[in-house]
Amino acid sequence: MLANMDHEIYTQLAKTKLLPLYTATDLSCLDKLEEVLIKNDVRFIEVTFRSELAAKAMKKLSASGELTVGAGTVRSLKEAEIAVENGAKFIVSPAVVPEVIDYCLTRDIPVFPGTATPGDIQRALEYGIKVVKFFPADIYGGLKAIKALSGPFYDVQFLPTGGIDKNNFVDYLADAHVIGVGGSFIISEAAIKKDNGITADAALKELVEQLKEN
Repeated sequence: MLANMDHEIYTQLAKTKLLPLYTATDLSCLDKLEEVLIKNDVRFIEVTFRSELAAKAMKKLSASGELTVGAGTVRSLKEAEIAVENGAKFIVSPAVVPEVIDYCLTRDIPVFPGTATPGDIQRALEYGIKVVKFFPADIYGGLKAIKALSGPFYDVQFLPTGGIDKNNFVDYLADAHVIGVGGSFIISEAAIKKDNGITADAALKELVEQLKEN
């Protein structure tokens, strides 16, 4: 089975451009997180499996239907199943994980496999996947590497994460082969906790304004 590249998730991501990567260690922060994201019209969130609270966080953030919640750092079929059971609408992996991809494709769930090399990208293409995570972007050449890879892989779009920040994300998004950028620089639990989300809200607003200006 091949990926459905017309899925609305891809359209939404291409419009929003920002994919916050969020690791939950305190569920009490989630209401404020959701409030800040909705206020700034960034309706995507990738909850990573880097904490034991990941599944609970996905379930809570999915409850209102206001956010498109996905799961990140998905390295196994079990994690993919848990994520979907708890409301995840898309899956992001740090590598090309065949069992995760197969599971997602049979259920028409968008999956973003992590790639860093031409071999990785080619493996994703064999599943019909043409939107891939590029990770870790800064270690593997950043925007320069994406531009080079876009030569032979002219029909692929990239979702770079790793080393993306407020100072360079606009440069990445200026490239036609970049569908969006991901990172904890967009919003994080630490930022939400700092002053009940005031600084996090201001920082996200600034990122959104930068997008509008470019």
